[in-house]
Amino acid sequence: MKERLQNIGQQIYDLFLRFVQWRQQHIKERTFVIILALFVGIFAGSAALLLKSLIHAIANMLTSHMEISGGNYLYFIYPALGILITGIYVRYVVKDNISHGVTRVLYSISQNKSRLKPHNIYSSVTASSITIGFGGSVGAEGPIVYTGAAIGSNLGSMFRLSPRVLMIMVGCGAAAGIAGIFKAPIAGMLFTIEVLMLDLTTVSIMPLMIASITAATMAYIFTGYDVEFFFVQSEPFVTGRIPYVILLGVFCGLVSLYFTRAMNMMENFFKKISNPWKKTAIGGMILACLIFLFPPLYGEGYSSITQLLNGDPSSIVNGSIFYGDRENVWFILIFIAAIILMKVFATSATNGGGGVGGTFAPSLYVGCMAGFFFAYLLNNLGFDLDLSIKNFALMGMAGVMSAVMHAPLMAIFLTAELTGGYELFLPLLIVSVISYGTIKIFEKYSIYTMRLAQRGELLTHHKDKAVLTLLKMDSVIETDFMTVRPEMTLKEMVEVISQSNRNLFPVVNNDNVLLGVVLLDDIRNIMFRPDLYRKMKVSKFMSMPPAKVEVGENMEKVMKTFDKSGAWNLPVVENGKYVGFVSKSKIFNSYRRVLRHYSED
Repeated sequence: MKERLQNIGQQIYDLFLRFVQWRQQHIKERTFVIILALFVGIFAGSAALLLKSLIHAIANMLTSHMEISGGNYLYFIYPALGILITGIYVRYVVKDNISHGVTRVLYSISQNKSRLKPHNIYSSVTASSITIGFGGSVGAEGPIVYTGAAIGSNLGSMFRLSPRVLMIMVGCGAAAGIAGIFKAPIAGMLFTIEVLMLDLTTVSIMPLMIASITAATMAYIFTGYDVEFFFVQSEPFVTGRIPYVILLGVFCGLVSLYFTRAMNMMENFFKKISNPWKKTAIGGMILACLIFLFPPLYGEGYSSITQLLNGDPSSIVNGSIFYGDRENVWFILIFIAAIILMKVFATSATNGGGGVGGTFAPSLYVGCMAGFFFAYLLNNLGFDLDLSIKNFALMGMAGVMSAVMHAPLMAIFLTAELTGGYELFLPLLIVSVISYGTIKIFEKYSIYTMRLAQRGELLTHHKDKAVLTLLKMDSVIETDFMTVRPEMTLKEMVEVISQSNRNLFPVVNNDNVLLGVVLLDDIRNIMFRPDLYRKMKVSKFMSMPPAKVEVGENMEKVMKTFDKSGAWNLPVVENGKYVGFVSKSKIFNSYRRVLRHYSED
């Protein structure tokens, strides 16, 4: 039986290979990419629906019976238990790090030739549904982006697509994930362009659109045509409110700066803890305490967003020990301010403790709270402004998301698509742009790209840096240089020169440690003097190279070394031992080749 199954499997595999060969001969790559984008949209859209269903099913099962008129002590148990279960699943079943999904997709694009492991298709969905369903204060968007990107990557790899096309398929999967989970096809496409930093070309635009539209259509078919957050604009926006919209943009930018810096600080705190069980204990304890005190921090928090967008601030304290203060305006303000400050700690404790989730939803959440807080505070300071707290909550969502992710266009369209608030397009534009401009003064990178930028592994919008990131040291090292010893005489040196077609000679000792270099131009005046052949030794006329390059350095750092040293050739060493040389001309040739390859239309 086993042998028969193996034979059937081999026959299916052979049939698939024949199809791949037939496709290469009969279907153009551009056409095939569009066909694959359709399937990526279907699969990623299905994954988004599955993830949302699992999260809601788990959360409803655990919290549907809870009281809203007082504290619930089960909040001390559920979030920590969710982190523990997720940690065990990731550590002993997946056996791979699947946190920070968007950052890992960025890393895959810039370092791994857009190849993601097959388990990423399902592992993030499973882990994040447990984390969020049990109360982890994170979003499902990071995991679904990771899942969609893995679907695109593995589907493209199956059909032997090139790294350049695989990059497009990864972008299609990510766009489809966002479009499917939010019913927001435009935002899905803009997410890929602004956050994943995929270049928009005639090759990539059609697949991205098809994947996003297909995934959003899947969501509409199975969940209806309602928007994610129910919002009715009962108060029209008037131009006299623009000064306050500008102030909100600055406020959102500063809130985003706090969110980004605090998240970075907490991530560094958890990185210093080597014991995974200790991480789980600390993360679970922080998260459980915060959720007990502030129940709106439970899970994604989308119900709280809906309540604020419908102008119901008193419901924010439902299920908490502060329920009795729900009619006190100033207490509500303090409560919301505390949530804005504590959300980042709840999110980082979830991820740092071993949970799996993204920072996409938390930025939406904090933005809604920040916008509501801004308008509610001004309305109650006695200035008789009568600002629409619903409208400002909506604008705050776009403002904080724009700044945290450094993606103003995506934030504008996502907010509009999530709520149907297209009539607020002008103030959304103003808040997003000003908030983004505010944080750019202090932070060069988004919350996603910051981790890679610190390691010099970021593929950016700048084409030159992108191509340099894609270049690998191994591909530009030249090893056809003849080595010499410091004790060799000038006569022996001349003999080596006569056998070499290079004008540069590395000087090494018996352990192959680089001691210096000999330049042909430096000894040209003595190499034709026989009287010095036995007197002069290499150690006398060798010189130190202006700089050295370590094996494994990224190419951007190598080019900076070239600029500082002014050299045209630099030795490459590994722990001090000579490996070869790298030259500007070799790098430039490789640069042009990669640039041409990744810019083909």
